[in-house]
Parts: sequence; structure tokens; C-alpha cells
Amino acid sequence: GNLEDYEETVKKAKEAWKVWADIPAPKRGEIVRQIGDALRQKIKVLGSLVSLEMGKIFVEGVGEVQEYVDVCDYAVGLSRMIGGPILPSERPGHALLEQWNPVGLVGIITAFNFPVAVYGWNSAIAMICGNACLWKGAPTTSLVSVAVTKIIAKVLEDNKLPGAICSLVCGGADIGTAMAKDERMDLLSFTGSTKVGKQVALMVQERFGRSLLELGGNNAIIVFEDADLNLVIPSALFAAVGTAGQRCTTARRLFLHESIHDEVVGKLAKAYAQVRIGDPWDSDTLYGPLHTKAAVKMFLDAVEQAKQQGGSVVCGGKVINRPGNYVEPTIVTGLPHNAPIVHTETFAPILYVLKFKEEEEVFSWNNEVKQGLSSSIFTKDLGRIFRWLGPKGSDCGIVNVNIPTSGAEIGGAFGGEKHTGGGRESGSDSWKLYMRRSTCTINYSKDLPLAQGIKFQ
Repeated sequence: GNLEDYEETVKKAKEAWKVWADIPAPKRGEIVRQIGDALRQKIKVLGSLVSLEMGKIFVEGVGEVQEYVDVCDYAVGLSRMIGGPILPSERPGHALLEQWNPVGLVGIITAFNFPVAVYGWNSAIAMICGNACLWKGAPTTSLVSVAVTKIIAKVLEDNKLPGAICSLVCGGADIGTAMAKDERMDLLSFTGSTKVGKQVALMVQERFGRSLLELGGNNAIIVFEDADLNLVIPSALFAAVGTAGQRCTTARRLFLHESIHDEVVGKLAKAYAQVRIGDPWDSDTLYGPLHTKAAVKMFLDAVEQAKQQGGSVVCGGKVINRPGNYVEPTIVTGLPHNAPIVHTETFAPILYVLKFKEEEEVFSWNNEVKQGLSSSIFTKDLGRIFRWLGPKGSDCGIVNVNIPTSGAEIGGAFGGEKHTGGGRESGSDSWKLYMRRSTCTINYSKDLPLAQGIKFQ
């Protein structure tokens, strides 16, 4: 789409919102329920399309559509629960309450790595709150964007509602910039790199708009000497290698207590050697290609920098000689915790393995990177677990114990701190981001008492 298409789409979405906002929230929930059912019916073919266009393995593609289905189920229940409290007024004959209303039009810009789920997190919640949505998916996954939108549009139109309630504009940075600068976007939800997210945030802030940012992650797993290694090895493998290292929650740093470092590296290298690499559509494949040629170059550059900074490649580090953007899943050891490359988020399957001695130092190393998305420790020490969850523990939005950094559930709010952007999507009270709050006072008496006991007569 071009900017003229965008302009027409915004106008239609704004008109469609007038219809949607008048529908009671539980009825909006019923429409979202039907969208979930429509996605269920197409889950395998849509998962297959995700696999084809993005490159993740088929089961992950299906799993991503399942997330959208799950969020629809969650949103249906939420449609009967959202609202504010009635508060005790200090004035006799007065009622004090909070009213929540939709913001209006929610712009949603999503990334290539989750071309279905991230839109689902946003749109299902935004819709039950009474908002219209305008989606710009990644330019490299536009087939998925179109397919998802067609499924949703049919549900809306079957219910005699305008399809423009869930609008789509395919396009590049010109469309994204227009959305960021457009005062008609009442909320802009952006998922992508920290670098682009910063530009988006500044453009939205300049017009006093609202933004919801889901940006980078440089996530760590910390393994203490008392950890169950039967949990650690598959967890580290899945978190580092899943989706070929192209999740924002991918584990990029693995901190191992010095007493178990060599043992874990040996076991992990053996596990890496067993990863089945191949066609993402093959049911036996665990690991597919990177998304683009540019990602392959980033991978090679990062491996080279890691070597220059003193790292040793234990396994991987090379491009695989076969058609497609395939690289070897890679483990690097021997780097200091603050090496520049360790502090750089490379969207590829490179895991930096680092030694530590003490709890306090490794907690600080977890927190010393710019991003604050996901984090995990493996331990059986109850005191340590609660220190990790506490004010001097992990500074991330997702804090895990004895599970990997990736694979978040939809019931909890998803997002992170610092350069991850501070946004929250999906579960918990993230619905509040898609609404505006009014504090309302109603005088049902015949007197006019003032607050704080002020007399003005």
C-alpha cells in the first residue's frame, strides 16, 4: 500500500469505530469469540503459511496461531469484566466512580518473527475494549497479514459489521512513519527493534500521543551449582535455538556457576549436535532458516566480533551449505560478561556462555544490559528464588525460575523494562492501555458540598 491507500484506510477505520463503539462490550466479545473459532478452523493452513513466509518450523507456526486463538478466548471473558471501581465519596449525596472508554483507533505495527501472535495479542484486547484497529505487519510477511485480515473481515461482515474495524495497510517505513505522526492514531503499538522503536516513540511523543513499545531483549539464563541439569540442558537449547534465535525472548547469555561450567558446556554441545536442521515444513525438523540474507550477515559479523573479543566457538559459527538462509546454531565461551558483543542483541542463534562465582555479581550482570525483557534462574534454593523475584533481583518484565526465557503464557502481561520499551500486551491488566480513564463525580443531592471541607460562600 502507498500513502493514499493509508489515508483512505484511516478514514474508513475511523468511520467503522463509530459503529463498533456503540456495541456493548459482551457483544464485542462474542465477535472476538467467532474470530477465535474462524482461526481454529484455519489453524494448520495459516500455521503452514507462517512457516513458508517467515521460516519458523511448522509446529511453531501453528503454535503462534494458537496464541491468537487463546487470546481471543481470554478476551471473551474479559469483555464481561473490564471496568472501574465505585469509590467512597467524602461528600454526602455524591457518587465517585471510574469510567473506562475506548481510546478509538489503535495502530498496530508488528515484526516478522511473530507475524500472527503479536497482532492477536493487541487486536483481541483492543477490540473488546471498543477500539478499531489498523495493522501494518512486516513487509516481509505480508501474505500472513492479508490471510489473517481476510479471516477476521469475513467474521465482521457475516455479522453485518464493517470490515474496516480491523483494517490492514501493507507497506514499509513510509506507512509506519505516517502512523507514528498521525494524530488520528489514538494509540500506537509497535513491536520491533529498539533502534526503530526509539524513533517511533519520539514521533508519537512529539504529538503527545500514546505508544505501547515491545522492543529488544538480551535475555539471560543463570544456572547455579544446585540446579537440576535435566531441566537446564533442554531449557537452554530451546531458549537459544528455538525459532533459529529470532525471538525477542531468545536466551543470548548463559551464566554458569564456575563449578558446573565445563560439565554444562559439554552436555549442551552434545545436545546442539543433535538438533535436526531442515525444511521448516518437515515434521522432523527442529530448526529452520533465518528470515533474510541480511540476518545471515549479522550472524557472521557477530561470530567474528566474538572471536576478536576473545571468545572461543565451541560449536557452530558457520553458514550451512544448502539452499536458504541456514546458519549453524552457535555456542561461544570465554568472553567476559561485559564484552561489547555480549551486550549487543544479535537476532540469530548465538549463545554466549559466561562463568560466575557469586549470586550478587551474576544478578548485577543480568541487569547490566540496556534491555530488560526476559530472565531465568535455575536453582533449588528458596531464599535465592525470592531474592531473584525481589527488588534487587532481575529488573526484567519477565522473571522465571527453572524454566527458559522464551515461551510466555498469554494470561500474564508480556513486555519489559528499559530499552525493551516498558509496554505490556496480552494478559493481566494490559487492557487498560487500550482505554482512557475518567474519574466521574455525580451529585444526586440538592446541596453543593466541596471537597476537603472548603467553604466558598
